Amino acid sequence: MQIPHNTFVLVADGRKMLFFRNEGDAAALNLQVELAEEHADAPDRDLKSDAAGRASSTQSGASAPAAAQGGSNQNMGSGGGAQFAPSRGSMGEPDYHQQEEERFAAEIAEMLKRRALANAYDALVVVAPPKTLGELRKHYHKEVISRLHGELAKDLTGRPVPEIEKALADA
Repeated sequence: MQIPHNTFVLVADGRKMLFFRNEGDAAALNLQVELAEEHADAPDRDLKSDAAGRASSTQSGASAPAAAQGGSNQNMGSGGGAQFAPSRGSMGEPDYHQQEEERFAAEIAEMLKRRALANAYDALVVVAPPKTLGELRKHYHKEVISRLHGELAKDLTGRPVPEIEKALADA
């Protein structure tokens, strides 16, 4: 990928973001760190406030709808089948870590918007794992989209700068 001089490069995942500026040119990247931020991976007990909820279905047999339609329920049997059986169970507990990663991606997108509106960059390249990239795209502002030079769906946040530069040059 050709990345012009002074292009803003974001390398992020669900917990870490690195902002670089290309001080080199398209032929020879020279990424310089402008900002690095990492969110701690908090334990579940710090992310949630209560236990998972419980659900209960109180709908009983199918005799009421059949009688209301003037039909007979003699072929239905007394239980009404599994689809009408009362159920109890716990509601699925949300994935709090995933919610935090989505919130972090929204914060990054907001920062990109603020910087774009302040004309802090002319061109932007975003490098993130596919899941994070998808979440970022949900929140891109039209001004960010207009400055978007390219995207790379790859997790490079834990890599040294020369590896990031090589991956971008090879993309």
